[in-house]
Amino acid sequence: MSLPSFPPLFKGLAVEGQADPFDKACVEAVRGCDAGLVVYNLGADTLRAAIVFAPEVDLEDAMTMLPLCGVGFQNALGALAPPEVAVHLEWDGGLRINGASCGRLQVAASDTDPKAQPAWLVVGLTLSLWPKSDDPGDTPEETALYSEGCADVQADALLESWVKHTLVGINTWLEQGPPPLHKEWRGLAQGIGEDTTMAGHSGTFLGVDERFGMLLRDTTTTHLIPLTTLLEIH
Repeated sequence: MSLPSFPPLFKGLAVEGQADPFDKACVEAVRGCDAGLVVYNLGADTLRAAIVFAPEVDLEDAMTMLPLCGVGFQNALGALAPPEVAVHLEWDGGLRINGASCGRLQVAASDTDPKAQPAWLVVGLTLSLWPKSDDPGDTPEETALYSEGCADVQADALLESWVKHTLVGINTWLEQGPPPLHKEWRGLAQGIGEDTTMAGHSGTFLGVDERFGMLLRDTTTTHLIPLTTLLEIH
């Protein structure tokens, strides 16, 4: 497997063994690394990677990088996988391939104040490449990339494609604002119109507001759950 190649202004940093690229990216961000650092671990059965961003907007707007990276992943896999492979995005970062859970996105930032401009924000990707069990019937709600007709998709090529398509999404977001991303994300969103529980509230997932906050309707009111509730503390 060759080393991944990234667009200009992006720099790769490989970690091996049990090292978590998300944790490493957060550490490097705290140390003051440049935006565009891509930390990755191309394991035998799991692809793990993280991108460091340096937002120039408040955290509540910068959190858009989470759904944007999700759309970037769908576009990346869509460019490499057979056309019948379907990717859907859960609001909280979960990734589904052909209806089953296959990985997730996670996010951390230097600040938790929605109105503050964070010094850094990191989005991590974890994707199962091979199933944990030889019998897929053991975990019907879980899958792996190579169990879904994607055996020809190389992990390094998928990582390159994810970064490239995420960059395209960022440029579109900067030039055209949120509407194109909203339209594309909604077409991929998992569970809209269904009942769910999030941040201590249960109800019907109606959709999202302009900052991708979840609109959750219970029997009496509609709750707005901001994306910042998904921040992991580092």
